[in-house]
Amino acid sequence: MLMPKRVKFRKQMRGRMRGKALRGAEINFGDYGLQALEPGWISARQIEAARRAMVRVMRRRGKLWIRIFPDKPYTHRPAETRMGKGKGNVEYWVAVVRPGRMMFEIAGLPSDVALEALHQASYKLSIKTKIVSREDLGGE
Repeated sequence: MLMPKRVKFRKQMRGRMRGKALRGAEINFGDYGLQALEPGWISARQIEAARRAMVRVMRRRGKLWIRIFPDKPYTHRPAETRMGKGKGNVEYWVAVVRPGRMMFEIAGLPSDVALEALHQASYKLSIKTKIVSREDLGGE
């Protein structure tokens, strides 16, 4: 599972997810990409599930880039616990994703295989996504 090796602070505040992705919105590495259409938190488990779904369809061909990393700790209080006594323990890690963010990229595959791989990955994520190609975005 993806998570940081070490962090400066163990727990974080929730933050805001207003606006579009400032960076990471273009296809930089592959030929096809999976782009977020709405804001949300993507957990490390969801990223791993999407990666495994894509690798299964790709059948050891092509190359895959994961463009998001879960570096935000998600804390959770135990069930039926009284108020107070501080913030809960870190349960898992999430990546903050804003609309427009390119989450996965694929290269070195036939078009239909690449599109199917990204389609399978989109089922594993909790936000709406769209599949884009380098030609759609006007790349070289």
